[in-house]
Amino acid sequence: MSIKEQGEGSRMKPRITVITLGVNDLEKAVGFYHDGLGFPTQGIIGTEFEHGAVAFFDLQNGLKLALWPRTSIAHDANVPLQSASVTEITIGHNLGSKKEVDEIMEGVGRAGAVIVRSAQDTFFGGYAGYFQDPDGHLWEVVWNPQMEPMD
Repeated sequence: MSIKEQGEGSRMKPRITVITLGVNDLEKAVGFYHDGLGFPTQGIIGTEFEHGAVAFFDLQNGLKLALWPRTSIAHDANVPLQSASVTEITIGHNLGSKKEVDEIMEGVGRAGAVIVRSAQDTFFGGYAGYFQDPDGHLWEVVWNPQMEPMD
């Protein structure tokens, strides 16, 4: 039975409220995102629960970024812990100009990110570079002239 046949009530609305990144060292990851990148957080919570330690960061429009140990995600989801792959997902940070891209790339490098591709002109007429956080998650810092950045 298709979703259309099931009715409107069973359709998922196209919104995301939390993006959770699996990390190997929660304290190190929180330091990178809070101290290095300046993302606001209340710090690590849930330490009183087995597999409960997590940190949340407020992004825009109610969106949250969560950092949770990979072992805890595997336990909670009842799936085996597997090797991470850096090419499974990228997180995009869209900016308003090439200059802003260069400034952010310089800042994340000072914060300890690994710059895997310096910012450069793209095939689609924009400008972008990539960095990896301490757990290898890929971030694309991009200026796309066809896409307005979200404040």
